[in-house]
This record gives sequence, C-alpha cells and structure tokens, in this order.
Amino acid sequence: ARHVLLQPAMLITKKNRLAILSYLFKEGVIVAEKTTGHTNRNALINHPEIEGVRNLEVIKLMQSLTSKELVSERFAWKHYYWFLKDEGIEYLREYLNIPEDVVPNTLKKSTKPAGPPPGRPQEDRGPPRGDRDGYRRGPPGAGAGEREGYRGFGRGGGPPRPPQ
Repeated sequence: ARHVLLQPAMLITKKNRLAILSYLFKEGVIVAEKTTGHTNRNALINHPEIEGVRNLEVIKLMQSLTSKELVSERFAWKHYYWFLKDEGIEYLREYLNIPEDVVPNTLKKSTKPAGPPPGRPQEDRGPPRGDRDGYRRGPPGAGAGEREGYRGFGRGGGPPRPPQ
C-alpha cells in the first residue's frame, strides 16, 4: 500500500489573520523574509511591520492567497513580495467588510510630482548623460599642455608615455 504524507495545516489565529489581511489591503503589498523551516530561528521571528504576527504566519497565509490567485508573488534576495491583484482587492473588501471608496495605497495617486516642473529650463539638469569628456581630461591639476599625451593607467595601457 502506498503512504501519502500530508502536510499539516498551519493554524493561524483569527486575530493574526485579520491583522495580516488588513495590512495587505491597506498597503497593497506585503514583504516577508524567507524562513528555511523548523530548524531556523527566523521562523519564530515576528514580522517587522505587523505587531504580534510571526513571519511564518505571513508566508503561509500568502501562499494560500497565491494558490487562489488573489496575490502575485515575487522572490528576490531572500524576501518574498506579494502584490494584491484586482480579484484579491474584491475578495478582501468583502472578507474584511471594507467600503468601496477605500483602496490600497498602491492604487492611490502620489501627491508629490514625478519629475521637475515642465516650465524649468533643461540647462539646470547638469551635463548630458553621454558626456564622457570629464573622464578623459587627464590627471588632476594637469595643465593643458600636459594633457595631450596622457593615457592613464587603466585598461592595460601601461604607464603614461613621456611627452615628445
């Protein structure tokens, strides 16, 4: 006979589940550091943003929401990032009994301007990005005549040639 090993379900208290889901709805995104299971003490560390909630509880609840396709998951540099999808917003709005006019922070318009005001002249922005002449000027403090033969020491060019 074949034995099937079932993973035990993670029990999360209702208080913690509501705290995690409320935070997710408010911010629109949630981050958790990856824990490597029961041998790692990081599994017992509390989540830095949600008081009284363990990191592992956040990871397991977000795995559940990922399988229901309510959040999208990204992983980089030992951290999980979950982003709330439109279906997830509707689900959490119903689950948490949140009115229609309340939206996650990721959907709110930013109040600070994205760039410089359109009336500013372009000269104030510094040299163009393609300008490399500053790197080819020669050693600091060199006069105009000393720059002619300057080759520098980088890229295998050897020491500078003596002026002729």
